[in-house]
Amino acid sequence: MTHIFVNLPTNDLDRAKAFYTALGADINPLFTDENAACIVWDENVFFMVLTREYLATFTDKPIADPASVAQTLIALSRESREHVDQTVEAALAHGGTEPKEPQDYGFMYTRHLEDPDGNIVEFVYMQPDAAEQGPDAYAAEHAQA
Repeated sequence: MTHIFVNLPTNDLDRAKAFYTALGADINPLFTDENAACIVWDENVFFMVLTREYLATFTDKPIADPASVAQTLIALSRESREHVDQTVEAALAHGGTEPKEPQDYGFMYTRHLEDPDGNIVEFVYMQPDAAEQGPDAYAAEHAQA
């Protein structure tokens, strides 16, 4: 089984923990201390939110400031369009920002947000048929209907 651990820098660990738990994530206290918090999205996907100083101990490269530089764009699926909206609305209520308008591609609906540190997280809902068939086949099938 593969687990995904995404390491994100923060300037304020307590703020980051409060932000991500407000979106419905949990915190694993076994891997959380004054330097890092393990944000649990599900049994396979985790964000390790690390103080900038602590993250710097893992690399010789400079740590990008997510408030001014996009280094990654992380996309997490949701169970419905409504779940996407609920997640982003919770983020906006807890200090996140939405840098662009929601995107509706018919087969897929996405909303981008930036956490209070500027890390970009996209929440996505894709029609199950489109995920199985691919977007072109889904569009062709629904164009005939």
